[in-house]
This record gives sequence, C-alpha cells and structure tokens, in this order.
Amino acid sequence: MRIALVFPELLGTYGDGGNAVVLAQRLERRGLPAEVLSIGPGDAFPDADLYLLGGGEDGPQRLAADLLIASTLPERVADGAGVFAVCAGLQLLGTSFAVEGDATYPGLALVPAVTVRGSARSVGDAAVRVDGRLVVGFENHGGVTHLAPGLDAFGEVVVGHANDTVSDGFRDGRVWATYLHGPVLAQNPWLADALLASLLGHELEPLASVADDLYAARCAQLTGMGA
Repeated sequence: MRIALVFPELLGTYGDGGNAVVLAQRLERRGLPAEVLSIGPGDAFPDADLYLLGGGEDGPQRLAADLLIASTLPERVADGAGVFAVCAGLQLLGTSFAVEGDATYPGLALVPAVTVRGSARSVGDAAVRVDGRLVVGFENHGGVTHLAPGLDAFGEVVVGHANDTVSDGFRDGRVWATYLHGPVLAQNPWLADALLASLLGHELEPLASVADDLYAARCAQLTGMGA
C-alpha cells in the first residue's frame, strides 16, 4: 500500500504525520508491503492508495488550501484513493472554511461541509463513538463544522466539542475526517486497522500490542468506560 503524507511542513503541527508511521507499521507487521511518500508544496501528487492530511495553523492552512485546489487530489479520489484528514485537513476538504478574523476561504469541496468560526476555541481531551467503539484524542481548533444533509458524521461526541458538540468529522466513502489529534491512529489501533481494512477490502489478522492496553487505559481515563 502506498501512503502519501500531504504537506507535512504545513499540516503537521500536532504530530499527525505519525498516522502514516502507524499505518505502515501495522501493515508491515502483518507481512503486507507499505510505502510512505511525503508530498511537499510544489510537488506533483503521486499515485497512492491513501492520502493523509494533518492539522495546521491559519497561515499554513490557507496556503495548503491553494495548493490542494490546484492539485490532482480530487481526481485521485475519484479514481478510488482514500483520504484520512485531521482538524485543519478536515476543514480543507469542505466547500469553505473560516480562520481567525472570520475571513472565509474556499476549500477543496470534496464533501458538502462548511466550517465557520466558533464563539470560543475548543481545546482539550476528546472522545467520540465510531461504529460502537470509542476514539480518543485531543482537539485544538476554533472552527465549527456544519455537515450538509446526507453527509455522515465520523462519530458521535462523548467528550469535547469536535464539529459542534454533537458530531465529529465526516465519512463519505473512502474520505474519512476527524478533529482528533494524538496522532489519533497511534492512540486508537483499532481505528488504524478499520481504515486499512476499508482500503484493502478485507478484514485484517488481529495484531495485539501494548497500544491496545494504552488505548483501554485512555478510554477509562476520559470516560470511565472501557473501550
């Protein structure tokens, strides 16, 4: 599997590039080939099975938006590639997003979602329920994201704010997005495997590790509930 990390210099503020490492390692430990590519500003978008977008501050986010709009990412997605986006990356996939000062900028319009400025910044630990299981992490964003009717949320908020205190992110085919950092796939090994399985088209062999114990402890700490 070819995993492309998109603009890590711009969208890598919170260690979200670690999501690529986690995915590659979980594939390789199962004997499956994995290659991680890094796409810089000005680079042509290579063929990949999955494109990862992370979080970033307002200025880098605006630059990333301009670069993405001019890129071939929409064509790659139309051809079947997947996208996993976090925070600023999530906002970039929608039709528009707002930054500090309420200035609004166009997004990539891969999904019908609009991000406006919230009345207060959302910062702190977060947990959402996805397919009956918890996803844990932290959030740090000033946006509120509204999903158009028919666009599925990524999950239901249990702790924190995410989109709007009710839902987190969105999921549209092979395009998945969440507000949770961490990097979120390192904190939630089951989610990393679910993402890989959705791309491969089949379930993966179990892969037990200390990450499972850390995940269970984090779930208990945040919610008082098990995984």
